[in-house]
Amino acid sequence: MSEQNTSGATPDPEAPAPPREERRGLRAVLRWTAAVLVFGAAATATAYGTIHAQRTDLPGLSTRGDGRWAYPVLAKPTLPAGAPLPKAEDNKERRHYAPLSALLLPAPAGARTDSGFKAGKDAVVSLDAFLEEYAPDERAKRRTVIENEGLLQIAGRGWTMPDGTRSRVYLLRFTSAEAVDTSGSCAIGTRLAGAGAFEPDTDWSKAKSSQNGMFAGQGFQGSGTLSSSEISLYREAPSAGPGRTRLGCLQAGDVQAVIIHTGKGATPVVPFHQTVILQSQLLS
Repeated sequence: MSEQNTSGATPDPEAPAPPREERRGLRAVLRWTAAVLVFGAAATATAYGTIHAQRTDLPGLSTRGDGRWAYPVLAKPTLPAGAPLPKAEDNKERRHYAPLSALLLPAPAGARTDSGFKAGKDAVVSLDAFLEEYAPDERAKRRTVIENEGLLQIAGRGWTMPDGTRSRVYLLRFTSAEAVDTSGSCAIGTRLAGAGAFEPDTDWSKAKSSQNGMFAGQGFQGSGTLSSSEISLYREAPSAGPGRTRLGCLQAGDVQAVIIHTGKGATPVVPFHQTVILQSQLLS
C-alpha cells in the first residue's frame, strides 16, 4: 500500500501528516515562488510600458533639459454668450470677443515681475508706454500709423527670468484683421530701442514643425494649429550687435502679438519659441 501511495495513487487517509516544520517550510516556498512570478510579470509589463511610452506621458520623468520654461496650465477664456471663436466659419472678420487681458500669456514659474514694465489695471498698456520699445526716432511715425489703422487697445505683460532674460508680450487689438496687416508695428524692419537690425530667425524655420508638436501639449488644455503665415520671428543680426534681442510677430485676426526677449548675452532660443507657440495657441 505504501508503494502505491509513493507512486501517486490514492493517498492513504491513515498515513501520518508531515511534521509542522515541513508544512511551514513548504508554505513559505510556495509564497516566495508566487511573489517572484508576480514581481517578474509586473516588472516586465512596466519595462515594456516605459520603453514604448513617450517620456512626457510618464509622471516623474522629465524631458531632456532643453531650457524650456515651466508655464502654468493654460485654458482659453470664456466667451460672451453667443460669441463665435476667432476662426469660426460665422466669424468672417476673425474678431476676438474675449477680454484682451484674458488672451495674454501668463508668466512662467520662477519669473519675477519686471518693475520697469508699464501696465495698468487689467494689464492695459498705453500707446506711449508701448512705443518706448521702439528707437526714439521711430516713435512718432509708429504712432501715426498705428492710430490711423484703428488701434483699439493694448494689453501687455513683462517678466524677468533667473538667467536675466527679459520677456515682454504685447497684444494690440485693431478694428479689423486688415488693419493689423497694414499697421507695420512688427516686421523685419522694426527698429527697437537698444537693438540693431533684425534678420529672419533661421532656428525657427528649421525647427517649427518639431517644436509645434513638442510644445503643443505643454501647459495648454486643448489644441492649437500654428500657421507659418501668421508668425514671423526675427533675431538681432550678428553684425548689428551681440544678438541679445529676439522679436516675434503674430497676427491672429484683429489682434497682433509683439513678443520681445532680451538678455545680457545671447538670448535662449527654445523658451522664445515656446513663448511664441503658447501665445499663438491662446489667440487661436
